[in-house]
Amino acid sequence: MKSDRFTDAQIMGVIRQAEGGVPVPDLCREHGISHATFYRWRAKYGGMDASMISQ
Repeated sequence: MKSDRFTDAQIMGVIRQAEGGVPVPDLCREHGISHATFYRWRAKYGGMDASMISQ
């Protein structure tokens, strides 16, 4: 099975940057992810905080 390239904490960091006002295309370019990956992460992890991820 393929190992994940990003940890849950890193994904949350990317989502927080987007919520802070950084444009999505800039985030995707900076982190080397596609727009689809970002929006999939946002759908899965959006609205969570760090304590909810570890459960």
